[in-house]
Amino acid sequence: MVEIGADGRTWLLSGPTSSYGLRLGDEDELLHLHWGPRIALADAEALAAGPGPEYWAFEATLDGHEEYPVEGGPRFVRPALSVRTPDRRGTEWRFEAYESEGDELRLRFSDSGLGITLHYRMREGTDVVERWVTLANEGPALEVLRADSATWTLPLRDGWRLSQLHGRWAAESRLVRSELTYGEKIIGSRRGHTGHQHLPWVALDADGTATEELGEVYGCALAWSGTWRIAVAQLPDARVQITGGAGYDDSGLLRLEPGETFVTPVFAGLWSDGGFGGASRAWHAYQRAYVIPDAEQDRPVLYNSWEATEFDISEEQQRALARRAAEAGVELFVVDDGWFGARTSDRAGLGDWTVNRDRFPGGLKPLSDYVHGLGMQFGIWVEPEMVNPDSELYRAHPDWVQFQPGRKRTELRNQLVLNLAREDVQEYLWEQLDALLSSAPIDYVKWDFNRCFTDAGWPGEAYPQRLWVDHVHALYKLLDRLRAAHPTVAFESCSGGGGRIDLGIMARTDQVWTSDNTDPLDRLAIQYGFSQVHPARAMAAWVTDSPNTQLNGRVSSLRFRFVSAMAGVLGVGGDLTRWTEGELAEARTWVELYKEIRPVVQGGELHRLRAPEGGLSAVQYVRDGEVVVLAWLQAQHYGEPVPPVRLRGLDPSASYECLETGEVHRGAVLLHHGLRTGLRGDLDAAVIRLRRM
Repeated sequence: MVEIGADGRTWLLSGPTSSYGLRLGDEDELLHLHWGPRIALADAEALAAGPGPEYWAFEATLDGHEEYPVEGGPRFVRPALSVRTPDRRGTEWRFEAYESEGDELRLRFSDSGLGITLHYRMREGTDVVERWVTLANEGPALEVLRADSATWTLPLRDGWRLSQLHGRWAAESRLVRSELTYGEKIIGSRRGHTGHQHLPWVALDADGTATEELGEVYGCALAWSGTWRIAVAQLPDARVQITGGAGYDDSGLLRLEPGETFVTPVFAGLWSDGGFGGASRAWHAYQRAYVIPDAEQDRPVLYNSWEATEFDISEEQQRALARRAAEAGVELFVVDDGWFGARTSDRAGLGDWTVNRDRFPGGLKPLSDYVHGLGMQFGIWVEPEMVNPDSELYRAHPDWVQFQPGRKRTELRNQLVLNLAREDVQEYLWEQLDALLSSAPIDYVKWDFNRCFTDAGWPGEAYPQRLWVDHVHALYKLLDRLRAAHPTVAFESCSGGGGRIDLGIMARTDQVWTSDNTDPLDRLAIQYGFSQVHPARAMAAWVTDSPNTQLNGRVSSLRFRFVSAMAGVLGVGGDLTRWTEGELAEARTWVELYKEIRPVVQGGELHRLRAPEGGLSAVQYVRDGEVVVLAWLQAQHYGEPVPPVRLRGLDPSASYECLETGEVHRGAVLLHHGLRTGLRGDLDAAVIRLRRM
């Protein structure tokens, strides 16, 4: 809901529990007014009528108060907008008009032919504020060095604690919290994709006092799948601002010719008074309602052949795996790398998206028909944005890759990055992928991206820096076009694991590959961090072989592996032809159990009961009176008993029956007996279900 003050210079957006307010000052300065608990328009107008920012010697009066600080004038905070023309720098904007339509507010400013529109939107039923900016150039050509999507201003508090998700390959999304000190904390990616190192999300709680269920939490998440930056600054007067958007350095984002327009990605913000858990549940509900395609549909249990076969694949071998997968109850069978071109290793074939007829003599259709005949859907792996030098595509079009003339070419994983900003590359990929998806009954595509930008050059282009932004826009356009042409095909985002996870790619894919690390113990911390902002409905997780030969050699039970992977979208990735009949039978039991609890896990409200910090960890899902608890005992010491856990989010006046023990609980449920009987030692796990009576 958008409300406008009587003077037309105060605006208030409100959701179920929160409000966001701003006002226009006497000199057309746009000032932040309120972000927090829901207030009435009269309250916002009273705040707007109060005294303005206080003057401090040697400080800019508006620093820490402006909604969207631009470069120029008496400002010393990080500018959200920085532009250049041959004869001037900076921005001196003036307010032109506001527009309110449905749940969106638009504030229009201008400066010498550059139109700047700030967009605000709070969709129905959510407290998430979406913010973005449109730049429309009707003046001379100009260079945009920086165009952030938003600057968020927090209320004054004695201190703040910062939460972020950091990592690397095979160790993504690990949560860390630290005291925010004066100055700037910057996270981001210079790599051309979202990156394994940070997810584009931060959260702050006052004085570090928030818990899982109590306390105010402010969070921000960026919807961008390329290079990005988020800066969290505590200013000299103790105010805190969060600025973020596309691009990392201010060395040039794009060039706007007369008549051209640029729209920044959304930078979404959320206030919650329900602690970190309440904030997470609000983020999850928002993404299921407004971001993830077809989120109301449960994702199927999949099997992926990569860890069983790697590049050594054949049609008969895939058929054998498919038979075993069907016996285990799998619903989607995915052929990974190695089905196309001369792809017998990672040294050749990328870019040639035609079936290897030595391995699949009849193409993919006979295998797809066979898989469908077993009662499963059929999927394949692709990596369209990359090319091997040893490929027909590269031999025909060596100029289609990113490269710097006169410089040594970097080949990470024996591959180069296609310059997707080029329209001829975009059209080639559309033709290849459209033909591929039309050649056989294909239900699912795992879309990978296995190396970073290193030689981001574009010889002959007047403004080569634009490839950083245009690559992402072209990726989005290609995915959107493929989804429109093949509406029954689901897509998964993968980037060497969790290297491309953000609200932008999640708006165009059905799930994301969380990490190449499939070790079930390591996955607990990765999935715990992922859940801070993203829902289980999008989090792909696999059960693979033990010992874990891909990474660490750890031995774990099939029980522990399954319960770990059941916390998200369950998949299987082991070599099923080597599993015993007993293991296959046990796997089928776990898959059947997952299918029973899947609607609650993928669509329910998540409560993190215990963090994975070495002993007992547990998560809980609640939906329509159904409760699922997944618990993992990492280690026992000195004969200590398994501690009880108290469930959350239940109706205190209702009774709940534990389906595993038959016990009936009323009100606040303290799980004790079920945990002790279900967890028997190191690396053990349990699934406990309760139903409202």
